[in-house]
Amino acid sequence: MSRIVISEFMDERAVERLRAARHDVLYDPKLVDDAPRLKAEGSNADVLIVRNRTQVRGELLAALRQCRVVGRLGVGLDNIDVPACEGRGMKVIPATGANALSVAEYVIAGAMLLLRGAYQSTAAVAAGQWPRNALSNGREIAGKTLGLIGFGSIGQLTAKLAQGLGMQVIAFDAMMDADHPAFAAHAVRAAGLDEVIASADVISLHVPLVDSTRNLFDVRRIAAMKKGAVLINTARGGIVDEAALAAALKSGALGGAAIDVFGSEPLPASDHFKGCPNLLLTPHIAGVSAESNERVSFLIADKVLEALR
Repeated sequence: MSRIVISEFMDERAVERLRAARHDVLYDPKLVDDAPRLKAEGSNADVLIVRNRTQVRGELLAALRQCRVVGRLGVGLDNIDVPACEGRGMKVIPATGANALSVAEYVIAGAMLLLRGAYQSTAAVAAGQWPRNALSNGREIAGKTLGLIGFGSIGQLTAKLAQGLGMQVIAFDAMMDADHPAFAAHAVRAAGLDEVIASADVISLHVPLVDSTRNLFDVRRIAAMKKGAVLINTARGGIVDEAALAAALKSGALGGAAIDVFGSEPLPASDHFKGCPNLLLTPHIAGVSAESNERVSFLIADKVLEALR
């Protein structure tokens, strides 16, 4: 019997699957917020299962004296010191692919909402106003160009959904040559980063946060975007300069933005997003839906059980 500690929320049926395999399971989705207790509980854990808030590095990593497996309920690994874990003999298991559809649908929904610009009129209409003329210039998504920065599994699925709505799709991926078979397989044209930024009506980010992508969308690159374009970030905070984005929205240079991830999470109260038009802010939930949570949770439960055999 192994001891499994789960520090963030997980589908409880998947938790029960772990218990049914006769393992000692501690499931406390609030454990992430109690660092001393998390280190104490982790000290005799064979498995630690986390989402994106638990930082598996530093003092916590040092406390995981007998841990063999770290399960990640998601795909990003920037909260886990993977080399250090592997150096200590720990296997790091992400839920690759399990939340791709949830993220891809978020991107398309955000693009449609921001291009149309007509879905924040409920209060006005209910109050007896009739802003029909003001809201009659929204844009259709069909015929627009989606530019993907990063063309991994989530980017590829996003391209498929966008093409189903009549969008043209171009993509840049620093890890792929222009003749990479993924582009042809999805009928997507490979393009340079500058071309994607300058020509896309909607830009969606699908890259990890590393040195080369930190502040990738700074003042200069945001200014290079097509006037009226929409920017969507479901990847990682720190890739977009938030103050520069807010300024571009307020000036009217950008047509809108949907931001799900931030440099600091939770996002501290700040002035730069106040009064921004055509802005959708969500609390890092693009990859989290009822269905994706089930897929992610059961995938990690099954992979953990396999690793413990």
